[in-house]
Amino acid sequence: MTGPGSLADKVRGRDADLRRWRDLGSALALLLVMGWILGRMGFFDPGRLAGGLANFGRFAAELFPPDLSVLPVVLTSLAETVEMAFAGTFLGFILSFPLGVLGTRTLFPRPVVLAVRLLVAIIRTVPSLLWAVVMVIVVGLGPLAGTLALAIYTVGYLAKLYAEILEGVDPEVLEAVRGLGARRHHIVRFVLWPETANAILSQLLFMLEYNIRSSTVLGLVGAGGIGFYMQVYISTLAYGRLATVLLAVLAVVLIMDGLSAWVRRRYLLEG
Repeated sequence: MTGPGSLADKVRGRDADLRRWRDLGSALALLLVMGWILGRMGFFDPGRLAGGLANFGRFAAELFPPDLSVLPVVLTSLAETVEMAFAGTFLGFILSFPLGVLGTRTLFPRPVVLAVRLLVAIIRTVPSLLWAVVMVIVVGLGPLAGTLALAIYTVGYLAKLYAEILEGVDPEVLEAVRGLGARRHHIVRFVLWPETANAILSQLLFMLEYNIRSSTVLGLVGAGGIGFYMQVYISTLAYGRLATVLLAVLAVVLIMDGLSAWVRRRYLLEG
């Protein structure tokens, strides 16, 4: 006679088998879908891939040696690119933190939160390069358009993250502070900011790193920075000069990544 324990074990074993088969079926379905997508793109076309590798080899060979005669112009334009990234990140942070507070469910009523989050979602769906096109139309060519584009995208990205970070603070702590008569701005200043400052500043550093990378291509649409020269050198097949641009951009990105990591270790993690 089968006991209750053995029957339960059989049921659990059957459920485990069903889960395994379900997971296997899902994985196979995903592989089939991805194979179909890659096939439509020509990923499995040996001739196309071989031709692409040959073209890449010729392109890479023409990059060297880099043409250092354009280095002064490249460095000046690269400095403008970094300035755009810093200014855009700063402006975006100034706007995104208040929006993040307004989008915090533990602080504001549902209609306010939904309106703010909808606005932020709309901003975030438009990539920074497209915002740069819009800003070029609005304010004209130059670094101002790029700075505003980065600031707008920063608002869409950071405001969402800040709302989620602020909501992570224990609601019971907020209720206790409210019980003492604290208003919203008191709660933000004396409770939420001290609890979340490290996470907020860490995301700000990540956003700065992202904006430095993004700002290098905004010049492709006339929004200032090194991207203008990238476009010129590509269109004129001046690959040696393009190599100088790419190496300079790589150096700046690596330096900023190192500085960001140092700031995190020195000031955020220790705090």
